[in-house]
Amino acid sequence: MSARADRLAKRLTEAGPDDSAIDALLVTNLTNVEYLTGFTGTNGACLVSGERRVFLTDFRYAERAAGIEGWEVEIVSGQWLEGLASRLRGRTGFEDDHVTVRTANQLREAAAEAELIEAGGQVERLRRVKDADEIERIAAAAAMTDELYGLLIERGMVGQTEAEVDGWLTGWMRDQGAEPSFPPIVASGINGASPHAEPGPREIGPGELVTVDMGVKLDGYCSDCTRTLATGPESRLDPLARQIYEVTLRANEAGLGAVKAGAIGSEVDEVARTLIRDAGYGENFGHGLGHGVGLEIHEAPRLGPSSKDELMAGEIVTVEPGIYVSGATGVRIEDLVVVGENGVDRNLSTVTKALTFV
Repeated sequence: MSARADRLAKRLTEAGPDDSAIDALLVTNLTNVEYLTGFTGTNGACLVSGERRVFLTDFRYAERAAGIEGWEVEIVSGQWLEGLASRLRGRTGFEDDHVTVRTANQLREAAAEAELIEAGGQVERLRRVKDADEIERIAAAAAMTDELYGLLIERGMVGQTEAEVDGWLTGWMRDQGAEPSFPPIVASGINGASPHAEPGPREIGPGELVTVDMGVKLDGYCSDCTRTLATGPESRLDPLARQIYEVTLRANEAGLGAVKAGAIGSEVDEVARTLIRDAGYGENFGHGLGHGVGLEIHEAPRLGPSSKDELMAGEIVTVEPGIYVSGATGVRIEDLVVVGENGVDRNLSTVTKALTFV
């Protein structure tokens, strides 16, 4: 992980948020701290400069911190904020997008020998492109999610409540030593018209669609996949459900076809959105097409109507168009893919996207 800190240090010497170099960066967001060091406790910070890599924590984590390779470890005693401030020198960036105004003001008052510069997003920019180890960890989480979809399809859902299905999914993840990367969505029938419906007491019946959106967090990294399944008998499924499923599937495939290094997030979104709009359901697709996934379930880049993010090879993004018809039903189909130079390098979601009856 020291290579990540080296890349960060190089960025600091090139430009800060005001287009001038900064001497060091204080990293306090715990997800960013984990990315740089592997530390997963509740109190830690990193101070990165061209010459030094300093990891800071308190007495509770002294033993754990001793195992962090490539970093000087310092234990802060007394007040945490004052302990951090006393170590800052020169033009020091801080993560203003993760720090309250009050904390920023306190840091400035306590850091007598430093000029604090707003420098949020530095580590997040590095996190966008995954290294080989990260890709394999996310692939392992995705494979576990795919396995769970297979078990769900075999098990069936008719006669169970959404909450019962959710409980079974979550329990299986934990039995495998993983955690949900976000609370699963199980939305049946008319509840499918709500993109982020919460599983509730509604009993899943025959002849309806059930949207299941889930992922696991395994070895620190997240997966994310959505499949909309159908309950039998096939003859009872409404023609509208079949129609919007077919349109959503085509939009998913079109979106996947637009993903490549150099593509702009809004342009990829528009490819899928145009297909849905031309089918007459433009008003029924109200969210962005996708987002990055990594240590967190929602990361940069974004695929959406206003996104200016330029995709880079090695990023991992979702492609998840949906159509939601109020009072009727809804469909979302989501794949998790690795961005390549000339297209999708690898689709990590292998569960069939053909309309599947359970």
